[in-house]
Amino acid sequence: MSRSEATLVRTFNQVDFDRFAQLSGDDNPIHTDPDFSARTRFGQTVAHGLLLCSVLRGLVDRLLPGGRMLEQSVMFPAPTFADEPMQFSAELKQSASSEVELSLEVRRVNDGEITCQGHCKVAP
Repeated sequence: MSRSEATLVRTFNQVDFDRFAQLSGDDNPIHTDPDFSARTRFGQTVAHGLLLCSVLRGLVDRLLPGGRMLEQSVMFPAPTFADEPMQFSAELKQSASSEVELSLEVRRVNDGEITCQGHCKVAP
């Protein structure tokens, strides 16, 4: 484990949300219908939580290639919208012989607000 943190900046658009809905089968209108979403408390479509977690999982694999996910816990304190640059990060926190704990985070680049945060445990 030579690296302790992996990050990337990614900007999703509505097409990304729609494609993920097709792939996952989660076509909730909060993710796919701009007209519907405009009438919600968010005012626009929001990313699927699993879409964000998929990107985070890729970062975990950069740090621990081939690692097996044992546990993951995340929360979404704010929405992630289309067309906003987001910084994804995974950071090694603890290591035992049988598992490694990492912190996970998605943060808006423009204002620094965290939209997803949590942790996971991986067997290296």
